Amino acid sequence: MPSFRSSRRVRHSPSDMFDLVADVEKYPLFLPLCEALTIRRRSRTDEGVEVLVAEMTVGYKAIHETFTSRVTHDRPRLKILVEYVDGPFRHLENRWGFKDQDGGCDVEFFITYEFRSRTLGLLMGAMFERAFRKFSEAFEQRADLVYGVGGRRIASPAP
Repeated sequence: MPSFRSSRRVRHSPSDMFDLVADVEKYPLFLPLCEALTIRRRSRTDEGVEVLVAEMTVGYKAIHETFTSRVTHDRPRLKILVEYVDGPFRHLENRWGFKDQDGGCDVEFFITYEFRSRTLGLLMGAMFERAFRKFSEAFEQRADLVYGVGGRRIASPAP
């Protein structure tokens, strides 16, 4: 089963990076392959954990696929878990972690996935691998836009 792991140090706080990654509705603005994202359901526990059911459409050239995931935003532990619900995958899970590092943050990303169709896996697999490598950079660039290059919040970031 394909998987990808990355860790990237950024100059923004763990809390800011958590907020940025948790703001899934903005993904189509900056995330490679993400064409659309719709929240279908949202709930919150007393412990400050938010659970979303989200539908994401990804595309590359003539291929467009939509899948549904359950996204758990665990703010107290600064962790995000994405679990597959429905779509073109047999399996999909990704995890985010945000660790304080000398005024910045180590952003950890892990994903494991398997397409239901072998053909789709062959068509999309290499392209997914390239996109995952660009994810960290895309989130860091978005953080610089939203919070400022020096890690300070700026007024009215782009939508």
